[in-house]
Amino acid sequence: MAQTAANSVPYPTLIEVDPFVLAEEQKGIHNRWHPDIPPYVTVKPGEDHLDADDVRNVNLDKIHNLSGPIGVEGAEPGDCLVVDILDINYFEKMPWGYTGIFELENGGGLFAKEFNSKAAKAIWDLKGVYASSRHIPGVRFAGVTHPGIIGTAPSAELLAKWNERETGLIAQHANAVPPVAFPPEPKGVYVGQDLPEEVRAKIAREGARTVPGREHGGNCDIKNLSKGSRCYLPVFVPGANFSVGDLHFSQGDGEMAFCGAIEMAGIVTFTTSIIKGGVEKFALKNPIFLPSPVDPQYAQQVVFEGISVDLHGDGKQYNMDATVAYKQAALNAIAYLGKVSPILWL
Repeated sequence: MAQTAANSVPYPTLIEVDPFVLAEEQKGIHNRWHPDIPPYVTVKPGEDHLDADDVRNVNLDKIHNLSGPIGVEGAEPGDCLVVDILDINYFEKMPWGYTGIFELENGGGLFAKEFNSKAAKAIWDLKGVYASSRHIPGVRFAGVTHPGIIGTAPSAELLAKWNERETGLIAQHANAVPPVAFPPEPKGVYVGQDLPEEVRAKIAREGARTVPGREHGGNCDIKNLSKGSRCYLPVFVPGANFSVGDLHFSQGDGEMAFCGAIEMAGIVTFTTSIIKGGVEKFALKNPIFLPSPVDPQYAQQVVFEGISVDLHGDGKQYNMDATVAYKQAALNAIAYLGKVSPILWL
């Protein structure tokens, strides 16, 4: 009986988020990457935990609201933080999600120019493993829940490198629509902790936006990073200062519409461990992921080919350009769905 009680300890909730309260009114949330953001909580390697994510705000200055940082005792720069994702689910009191298409001038997406994107969205009702939408009648499918963003905090040196190279890219494409990158922006910064004003001002001035993926992980958007997955993340600061957020009920192979997943508010259960000197051992320039073995089994799949020729545009031939080929395959799929499922164009 005593052993049964000892083994029946529930997972502690490290960061509790209320989806009905604005993110900027809650603790344990942040929307920039910066080494001066201290861990909101600290855990020991091997402990199991719950983590909560909030609904993102369409204001691009405020995305994404991440839960954390979570410090891991014993983690040092050069180590590898191993994060095992045990489970991901939506909040029971919030069984819905949404998919959004952003305006060309406000976020855009992979095909923003091709379609001159205008804002649109679909609401999805979540029931168990299935999603269906009142806006896309006749469609029901099993989702694969996953975090869009998972990563460790950068060092001051790495943060400076990010800002230098990204502001340099912006300077090369100053008038690009949508923009090629997002520079540090003090407006909309939020860190849900009590910090000295000078530290808060420094984070606002230097903090890296959460939109892209980088050396630490970040906005990876890997659809099969679901329960049963393992993440090998490089550590850049003492404690690793791990954060997670941008939860998805499901997503395709790439978030083509910028907000092209089914965004949801939910809970992540995970455990951590440390591999000392893991960056050197595994040659970690970027994280390594072992995706989940759990995947819905569909009766049929249709595969669309894309080649390095802009067949949907000016017909130009490119030299082994994977991005062009990917976009052509996706455009082939969109054109096909527009023929067989005209409801998608309503």
